[in-house]
Amino acid sequence: MRAIRPWAAMLLLALAPMAVIPLAAQDLTPPPPAAPASAASADDGVPLRFFNREVFVFRAGSLGLTPQMRQRRAAAQLRELAEQPGAALVVSLQRDQDAVALLVDGRLAFWVMPGDLDAPGDDAAHAAAVQALAELSAQRLRQALAERREAGDWRALAWSAGQVLLGLLLLWPLLWVLRRVHRGLRRRLTRSAARHASRLRVGGVTLFSGERVMGALRGLSRLVYAALSLFLAYEWLSWALQRFPYTRPLGERLQGLLLDSLALIGGGIATALPNLVVALLIFLLAHFLLSGLRPFFDRAEAGQVDLGWLNADTARPTRRLVQTAVWVFALAMAYPYLPGAQTEAFKGLTVLVGLMVSLGATSVVGQAAAGLILMYTRTLRVGEFVRVGDHEGTVVEMGAFATRIRTGLGEELTLPNALIASSVTRNYSRTVQGQGFVCDTTVTIGYDTPWRQVEALLMLAAARTPGVLSEPRPRVFQTALSDFYVAYRLVVQAHPSEPGPRAQVLNMLHGQIQDVFNEFGVQIMSPHYLGDPDQAKVVPRSRWHEAPAGAQNAAAAGPTPAPPGAST
Repeated sequence: MRAIRPWAAMLLLALAPMAVIPLAAQDLTPPPPAAPASAASADDGVPLRFFNREVFVFRAGSLGLTPQMRQRRAAAQLRELAEQPGAALVVSLQRDQDAVALLVDGRLAFWVMPGDLDAPGDDAAHAAAVQALAELSAQRLRQALAERREAGDWRALAWSAGQVLLGLLLLWPLLWVLRRVHRGLRRRLTRSAARHASRLRVGGVTLFSGERVMGALRGLSRLVYAALSLFLAYEWLSWALQRFPYTRPLGERLQGLLLDSLALIGGGIATALPNLVVALLIFLLAHFLLSGLRPFFDRAEAGQVDLGWLNADTARPTRRLVQTAVWVFALAMAYPYLPGAQTEAFKGLTVLVGLMVSLGATSVVGQAAAGLILMYTRTLRVGEFVRVGDHEGTVVEMGAFATRIRTGLGEELTLPNALIASSVTRNYSRTVQGQGFVCDTTVTIGYDTPWRQVEALLMLAAARTPGVLSEPRPRVFQTALSDFYVAYRLVVQAHPSEPGPRAQVLNMLHGQIQDVFNEFGVQIMSPHYLGDPDQAKVVPRSRWHEAPAGAQNAAAAGPTPAPPGAST
């Protein structure tokens, strides 16, 4: 099926109001159906409509008649009076005690009773209110009768139809001009966005791509064009419906609806603007306060300020805490001035969000609290070599919720702060002299080997290991005298050539210990045995590089010192 062309749509739009011309020539208000007395309550009332206009609302009964019966009698009386040939249709009022009668050409149309008011009463002001209601009803009735008389004038209807067609002829070029302006502005905006979108950079990263900016501008321009087109069509339809008597009430309601909506929006904006200015001032004051504190925290991060609890390590988390506190306080102060903050919907939404956060963010809050504890107790620092449970490595980043460490095996571990706070943390960098970290290892040697020889061998292995510092000197501790062996612990300090070299240093240190003990014929064996072996469990130097180990690895073993007491 072919699409309806624009000129055909405009023609249909023009013929829609004129379709009521034959209908407007006669009163099409049907007589109301018979309804029981309980069909409408006294509060709701029963409206009386004449020629598509609401003239009066019956709310009270009179002389045994219900509001529905009064409404039916009044409607029948008005139709009979309006159909009288040559009737002048003059509306007048006649007061009789508390009630007021509406007369058409001297004949009774209906009574306005005190009970027909929204708030009935018995005082003098109530009598004036009844008179005012009767005058308003008379004015509406005069207008409805005049429009019925106009509907019978074919020349007036033809003139109204001509006005509608003329308005349509004016609407068509307006829509055409609006479309041309829309296309021109869209092309100019997209070209300008393509030129300037790449200039919006933060840290060398483009915030918005040209295609996305152009797509957003196209959508915005289409939205504005559609809104303006609908506004023009709505205004024309309202104006066209008001040209004909029978559809005039509908056109007036459409116009009133639009004006009321615009007035509501404009009033809301005018009411919200002062409050928005106050909220903006509160946020600006918070921004200026943080700007004033920025140099102080910059100096603290640089190590120029040390207040005990605030130094280079705790300056950054303290800055974040202060910023969060200031913005939360500013939001709390500006909350009453935000549009819609006092509505029940907004209050319910805030309660729902708060409940969701309180139920789902307990672990997040716990992680953040643990992170603050680690930072302010200075348990860890970036660059230190630590061991947390079974994980060890160099600390590369301390965040609010997790800490990242890099191991010597090329791994990067992310440990939750709550895990670190609840575990035993060994810091191999905190107690060293100068830069570096501590490495330690333990060997167990039988009681038949002199402890002085074992200590000398461990010191020799440490001296041969690359990366182990000679100052401070390595140290050997006898940590246990067990049933069958003595436990020796070698503690050395290594130089931090790169993040996480502790595993490499320990690897080379263990290799040198094996070479030295084999070289001097001392077996490394925890002697859980039934008897001593016939030969010592050592590897002679001639077998150090057996296949698949090649001779090229011989240089890695380092020079072989002479045994103690040998001549040079």
